[in-house]
Amino acid sequence: MSPTTTARILVIDDEPDLRTLYELSLLREGHQVHAAGSLAQARAQLAGQHFDLVITDMRLPDGLGLDLLRESAGGRSAARWIVITAYGSAESAVEALKCGAFDYLTKPVDLKQFRDVVGAALRASAPALPGRAAVPAPQAGASDPPERASEGGAEALARLVGDSPAMRGVKQAIARVARGMAPVLVRGESGTGKELVASALHACSHRGGQPFVPVNCGAIPEQLLEAEFFGARKGAYTGALHDRDGFFQAARGGTLFLDEIGELPLAMQAKLLRAIQERRVRPLGDTQEQAVDVRIVSATHKDLAADVQAGRFRQDLYYRLNVIEIVVPRCASGARTCRPCAGRCCNASPATAGWCWRKRPNHCCTRSPRRRCPATCANWRTCCTAPSRCARARQTTRRPMHRRRSMTW
Repeated sequence: MSPTTTARILVIDDEPDLRTLYELSLLREGHQVHAAGSLAQARAQLAGQHFDLVITDMRLPDGLGLDLLRESAGGRSAARWIVITAYGSAESAVEALKCGAFDYLTKPVDLKQFRDVVGAALRASAPALPGRAAVPAPQAGASDPPERASEGGAEALARLVGDSPAMRGVKQAIARVARGMAPVLVRGESGTGKELVASALHACSHRGGQPFVPVNCGAIPEQLLEAEFFGARKGAYTGALHDRDGFFQAARGGTLFLDEIGELPLAMQAKLLRAIQERRVRPLGDTQEQAVDVRIVSATHKDLAADVQAGRFRQDLYYRLNVIEIVVPRCASGARTCRPCAGRCCNASPATAGWCWRKRPNHCCTRSPRRRCPATCANWRTCCTAPSRCARARQTTRRPMHRRRSMTW
């Protein structure tokens, strides 16, 4: 490994055997590794040195690894954090992600998965490695534009139309959370652009060059859900003439976008929960599990918290998916949002390209900015294409009969 990609890594664990195992695995990758066995030792090393990555156990003799993570987040440290939790401690893993950890691992740690997660964290923080310029961290609550992203990420953010405070907040949230691994739940009414938000999250992340796989959970027949999500082996069911990959395998290394997640039946919710927790899937008809490396972004127009209370959605899956929540606003917030939406929708439709919507005296935005606008982008497309269809219809009906082209059958 070249020196420009060598990272300084701090490993914090009170068990000497595990600490040595992690150190040896990282040293083989060419990294500079430092070790600590307690919070006190870790604080001393963090105060005196800069690290690109910190790997900490959740429970230490003198406290919790989360305490260090919170201190680091408060000090705006540039280091990425990976937290190692005990098997089955879902609440701890979710809490670590909410505190700003890049990712988490569960014990017993698989070394291949360990190396993959470390590699992903270092790629996400690549600008901070030696020989590269650092990117400043975004300030909480700032009203400035989102932090600099890649060219693909900038294009994806530009597709989110609108300059209202709510939409600026959405773009800033995307820029803040894109480079982590925490699951994101996108909420908003149908037609508000939830898939555009998910696509922007993917494009702004270090996974931007990998697959982005959108899935409409409400459009798949219930009996095919398991095969579609996890894949199937030849002969697993009638008509399975060859092996096939599922959505998790197709999105390996990238992002899996689960749209309308609230439509999944309870039985499939349990299987999806295990796949997210273990990061392993078992194709239908197979006896071996496969490791998968995907980031989960889900979306819904429903109130999942109410569905949890009503027993229609699993509470444990809800907490796994709702680590970070992004709410997409409606367009119906005045001319500041309506005008960009109208212009984008008119120019995007071949039927209305070039149609000067600003000159129409009866248009809701030009008559009064307080008049209620169409609530979603989908409604805007309907509004923008309707005038052109009506105009063509009036032209057709006004033509004299003898000038109309005769139709032969």
